Amino acid sequence: MDIHSLIKKFYKLNTSQIITLGFAGVIFVGGLILWLPFCTVPGETTSFTDAMFTSTTCICVTGLVTVVTATHWTIIGKVVILILIQIGGIGVIALTNLIFLSLHKKISMRNRRMIQESYNLDQMSGLVKVVRRVVFCVFGAEAVGAICYSFCFVPQFGLAEGIAQSVFTAVSAFCNAGVDILGETSLAPYVDNPLVNFTTMGLIISAGLGFTVWWDIWDKIKKVVKKEISYKRMFKTLRLHSKLAITMTLVLILGGTFLIYLFEYKNSATLRGKSIGEGLMAAAFQSVTTRTAGFFTIDQTAFGNASIVLCLVLMFIGGSPSSTAGGIKTTTFAVLLLNAFATFRSQEDVCAFGRRFDCQAIKNAATITMMYFILFFTGGIAISIYEGLPLSSCLYEAVSAVCTVGLTLGITPKLHILSRFILILLMYLGRVGGLTLIYAILSNKNRNNAKMPLEKITIG
Repeated sequence: MDIHSLIKKFYKLNTSQIITLGFAGVIFVGGLILWLPFCTVPGETTSFTDAMFTSTTCICVTGLVTVVTATHWTIIGKVVILILIQIGGIGVIALTNLIFLSLHKKISMRNRRMIQESYNLDQMSGLVKVVRRVVFCVFGAEAVGAICYSFCFVPQFGLAEGIAQSVFTAVSAFCNAGVDILGETSLAPYVDNPLVNFTTMGLIISAGLGFTVWWDIWDKIKKVVKKEISYKRMFKTLRLHSKLAITMTLVLILGGTFLIYLFEYKNSATLRGKSIGEGLMAAAFQSVTTRTAGFFTIDQTAFGNASIVLCLVLMFIGGSPSSTAGGIKTTTFAVLLLNAFATFRSQEDVCAFGRRFDCQAIKNAATITMMYFILFFTGGIAISIYEGLPLSSCLYEAVSAVCTVGLTLGITPKLHILSRFILILLMYLGRVGGLTLIYAILSNKNRNNAKMPLEKITIG
């Protein structure tokens, strides 16, 4: 097959397929670079599987690792990992178009559609501004985070290493990667440090809300400043998407914090012995990081069964759309809950904040949830059977992978090649996104819009 045939086939691909292949291509290139000898410290070896696993976990901003990032990679290797995390956070498509903009190239309609789909935008106008806003928000937030971290890391590690630690951790936190160069214990040594805890939580939450939510909030702030609306009406004037994302985020953070503290305050290996303030801070950190980031200040292997199940649920839900977070997303979970409440009340329409949902939104929510459930359950069972490990531990790793969280019960580095490739596949599918993956596979199939005869079935 010649190059012209490949180009023709490329242009026949839809935007979802290009996004899907784009992530795969960057992962493969990143893995090849990390496989090179100069990326690994002397005395260590990096297998092809480990290189691809690390590249995948960085691009997919997951955080699961098979080698210790701090000690296994050289400075060059760590820089490559940082770049891959940044690419994963900004998005392959947005970064590509940013390069076009920097070269003063015009963005084609095809590329505009790719931007629209990669950020789940409902309109195509102002997409160039969207790319610029994304980049500005990402680098701006990371800079603020790095400055905050430096007050802790510079005195501890010295100027050069302290700045490097601050920048790497800030980028990883905002991109919800959870990869760090601090060592095997992640942020556990800082479990009682308010600066590190709240900086990390702030970066994770802000990124997990999604860019569209922040732009909506910023737009309303400007209107309040111009006195077009009162600050009391600020929340009411937000888009329905923003209201759902903010509300569900608060509910999950506060609910997760309360339940984790309730489950673990008597556990001597986690929260027992800490003051109420320190315990709540550690529980809040776990509640935030579990939904997307992958950092930890508490040993995950020491959790009780109730906490593990709760973490599974939080990981499965994840962050909000148009963000660096994974999972089925907060709005998806909200739609499913509201649909259930409407059914309980015998209401025909599913409503929230004085607005009703489109039927397509409910169908999409159910489809995405089922797809993610099948992926993590199948992956977890496959790993458990192959490795001979407890199903609960394998499901925890599988959920962490497909929902791009990165938390582990300590079994990932011990897995064999087949299980690692299962996790690689789960991370990739989770990062690409449910709807993007579905459209990439099915959008070119012939649709049969003919309505079949109606017949009722019994549900429940």
